[in-house]
Amino acid sequence: MLTRHFVAGAACALALGLVSPLPALAQAPAPAPASAPAGEGDLQAAIAKSNAYTQLMNRTLRARESWQRYASWVDMKKGPTGKEMYISYGLYSLYDVTKEIQKAEQMAASEPKLPEIDAAMLRYIKAYQELAPLITKAERYYDRKDYRDDNMAEGQKLHTAMVPAAKTFLDERDKLDALMRVYKKGLDQRELAALEQREGRSARWQVRNVMIAARAVIDLMPSNQQPIVDLKAFDAATADYAKTVREMDAFKDKNPGASLMIESQAGTWLGKLRDFSDKLAKNKGDVRRGSAETANWIVRDYNMMISLADTAVRMQR
Repeated sequence: MLTRHFVAGAACALALGLVSPLPALAQAPAPAPASAPAGEGDLQAAIAKSNAYTQLMNRTLRARESWQRYASWVDMKKGPTGKEMYISYGLYSLYDVTKEIQKAEQMAASEPKLPEIDAAMLRYIKAYQELAPLITKAERYYDRKDYRDDNMAEGQKLHTAMVPAAKTFLDERDKLDALMRVYKKGLDQRELAALEQREGRSARWQVRNVMIAARAVIDLMPSNQQPIVDLKAFDAATADYAKTVREMDAFKDKNPGASLMIESQAGTWLGKLRDFSDKLAKNKGDVRRGSAETANWIVRDYNMMISLADTAVRMQR
């Protein structure tokens, strides 16, 4: 059976100290069961495509972080002058994503065909490939302080090229991310149903069920772009998550020897979500009014649960 990581909401510390959760790295494929239920092959192909797309999105998140780093010290309208107080911040270097791009391009041409998502992925790759070389040049330029030799001539040239390229990249990423979130939700439910068909509501099913509900909460967490939380939706997602935690508790009570690994963290996380909701309610959902640090801790704890959940699933195979 091909499985996935439970979403690595790659949290990045932004200018406001908020979080921007994303779907996470996919885990390595596992052998399909000898007696896979009907339709299992289609599900595995869908998961493989999701994995490839998710891996690329995670690795290329670095480009957004690098651009935000740059934007934190540069006047975006005037461009760099060489006199900025925080010019030493420069930009972050990017990761090598050659293999991830090749894999995503292969998957875009493979079954299952997802016309809208596949096309969005190819546009995203193109946008990244136009921006990435510019960021790399700029990162080296500022790291080496080359602007001291040319009176910021290259810096201005790079800025002029990077601004439209970054806008296109960020726009394409937002579109792809929105499509992938919807796709992943449906895929999660298919995967959970297939798991239940194979082994019932087992320990592995319980872990998967909790983490799917946790991701639904993470998808509603604030970001620099959207600092105001939809409290009604957030509380509804938290209530759904609470139900999965209670179901896991009931399973644990009936199977005291079962190793779930996340039960303690899952319960503690629920308490933090409720405290966070209370804080947001006092500020009409605006995380900028004293809740940003709590938001970051929630995402960090979630990422820790992902690691534990992945270990639990591997141990239960």
